[in-house]
Amino acid sequence: MNTATKAAILALITAPTVAFAQLSPGDVVGTQEADILAFLEAEGYTVQETETEGNMLEVEVMLDGAAFEIEVDLTTGQIAEIEAEDEDDDEADDDDA
Repeated sequence: MNTATKAAILALITAPTVAFAQLSPGDVVGTQEADILAFLEAEGYTVQETETEGNMLEVEVMLDGAAFEIEVDLTTGQIAEIEAEDEDDDEADDDDA
């Protein structure tokens, strides 16, 4: 196998892992719920649930099999927090209700 073929195979294998942009706190994603959800979906996230608390929009999303909660300040449009969700913790929380 020549070097060009190896490089092409490597590019095909690694391309899916870099297809999604990584979001960070401080990134601006919008100030309206519809715009925020459209932005997240365009980045490859699957929206599971949303909840508004005051001026914060909490969005539960999935990406590559991992669950996250993304909090967005609706006043500034900035991501305030991104938290990885642990499904075991969610089930424990549901038992307390």
